[in-house]
Amino acid sequence: MADPATNPIPHSETVADHNLNLSDHFLIAMPSMLDPMFGGTVVYLCEHNTDGALGMIVNKPTDIMLDELLERIDLEPEAGADWTAIGSKRVMFGGPVQAERGFVLHAIPGDFSSTLEVSSQVALTNSRDILEAVAKGRGPERLLVTLGCSSWSAGQLEQEITNNGWLTVRADPSIIFDLPVEQRFVAAMKLLGIDPMMLAGEAGHA
Repeated sequence: MADPATNPIPHSETVADHNLNLSDHFLIAMPSMLDPMFGGTVVYLCEHNTDGALGMIVNKPTDIMLDELLERIDLEPEAGADWTAIGSKRVMFGGPVQAERGFVLHAIPGDFSSTLEVSSQVALTNSRDILEAVAKGRGPERLLVTLGCSSWSAGQLEQEITNNGWLTVRADPSIIFDLPVEQRFVAAMKLLGIDPMMLAGEAGHA
């Protein structure tokens, strides 16, 4: 029997279950998602409740590298700090909300001033101290930095899922932190046992 955590949520459950919590899940854009902002994206949901949802696109790179971002906010690498590998990471476009603000998904642990622990393996921090730690060579080794985030008002995400805009699946942190950007969409789809090449635009009506 298939694990329900790795299958799309049935429409009836999505609409009727007001306690549904998709935190620590991926949203995978369906071919019917014609919005150029979200088409072809994988979103990691950090928070989801009756008030709405908050997440970060994890596979839409900007043209900014992390070391460039640190320079822009006047953070220079501390003498002797070896952060070459982290500094060469590409900053992602997390979404259209607060597009000039930085958000950091990272592996736990971490002791920062504004952190949301999404799961036992992933946290979200949006305070400057995490980037200061990175510049000093003391930041998390597994991290993903975005500019901007994605948010939905109460009931909006549930309606988009009902309208076949998204597939949902329990997230795998290795896809966020370890895979090259261009492999993340296919890897997320494979969590569902789906070959993206075989996915029809009207999937979900079967």
